[in-house]
Amino acid sequence: MENAASLLQPLLDGSPRALARAITWMENGHPEARELMARVWPHLGRAVVMGLTGSPGSGKSTLTDQLARTLRSQGKKVGILAVDPTSPFSGGAILGDRIRMQRIATDPGVFIRSMATRGALGGLARATQDAIDLLDAAGWDVVIVETVGVGQDEVDVVSCVQTCCVVLVPGMGDEIQAIKAGIMEVADIFIINKADRDGVEKVEQEIEAMKSLGSSKTWDPPAVRTVAALGEGIQDLLDRIREHGVWLKDQGGFARKARERAKLRFGSLLAEEAAKRAKVRAGQETVERLIESIANRQIDPYAAVEEILRG
Repeated sequence: MENAASLLQPLLDGSPRALARAITWMENGHPEARELMARVWPHLGRAVVMGLTGSPGSGKSTLTDQLARTLRSQGKKVGILAVDPTSPFSGGAILGDRIRMQRIATDPGVFIRSMATRGALGGLARATQDAIDLLDAAGWDVVIVETVGVGQDEVDVVSCVQTCCVVLVPGMGDEIQAIKAGIMEVADIFIINKADRDGVEKVEQEIEAMKSLGSSKTWDPPAVRTVAALGEGIQDLLDRIREHGVWLKDQGGFARKARERAKLRFGSLLAEEAAKRAKVRAGQETVERLIESIANRQIDPYAAVEEILRG
């Protein structure tokens, strides 16, 4: 069986095959996964990590495609993690990465991976965070995390990336609602995509109105117009992302982001491991008995969990 030691060097050398295998290890809980991450840990901290989130139909995949193409023209290696809804049958990602980004899928300097949310709160699975680290260790210069965008609270994304971009579209009727739902708080940059449509000024006014209500941020999130289908505004967007990176560096923001991400990862891993060990200690028979008791209303879920934890 391949072990962490034998996979490490090809991974650090940037082998796409080794990278793909390492991510699969993390997703599937391979016996050597923890050892691999321990060996990878000293090699992290070089990649620029950005996130794209927004409503369905806002053009996130097209934006990701154009960002990758522009970055590649500048000599950057680009990793793309497309966080998709989880299939309730297979547990895998429903949407296909290469279907959505066919133009860049064959570029050896672009690595695309669809990551299933697997029911994770905020739309980000633990394995997605592991994949960010593996791309970083493998020498990818920029990692783009494109989140699922199906209306759930995706605040977790801001803890996983250095710059979080929220994509809005004129005329969809959900601009202000999306902002009120908490998106405002995670946005480092607002992208008004499909800016060749009517209503761009209205979206900009709504963003400014919400920002005027007050925020604890010292960074003022700019609104950038793009027409991703035509490649318009992409370089302007990259310039704003770089400006935000400079601001983070000057303000100690990278350290804050690292702590936020560490807190999220520690909490999610602790919950996952605690649940796993509690179930093992109780035994499958007890777990099934409690599930039946909850279903038959003989015991409430809180009492059932308390029984497992006491055991």
